[in-house]
Amino acid sequence: MTSLEAWESMLVVLVQWLRVAVDFVGVLWVAFGFVYASAALFLSHLRRQTVTFTPIRLTLSRYLSLALEFQLASDILSTLIAPTWQDLGRLAATAAIRTALNYSLSREMKEYSERLERKEHVAAEHAENPFRSSPAA
Repeated sequence: MTSLEAWESMLVVLVQWLRVAVDFVGVLWVAFGFVYASAALFLSHLRRQTVTFTPIRLTLSRYLSLALEFQLASDILSTLIAPTWQDLGRLAATAAIRTALNYSLSREMKEYSERLERKEHVAAEHAENPFRSSPAA
């Protein structure tokens, strides 16, 4: 075995271990998101604050989006060694899902924060002049 072949085989082993580590970190983020969202949901029910679960859902979505980033990194590492058409297809599917999820998540977070700002603005106006009727009335 030549020196170049030895380096190449060591690089392949290193990339495989790195791929497993990146996959593991992605799984951890899914687990953290699950635990956090489940705890928040449980506490919401205890407090009888079940009108909307949007903040909890958005938090879980952010964790899932982060986990998808790690999955994409793992798939990229997999395609570095000896990419098959299946590896390339998985990489393309993960990239497409991640992009769609991030797009819809960022749009939803923007809409939610705009709604919160409008509510805070109306509440601040009402606090300044509590006898003024609301514009919607």
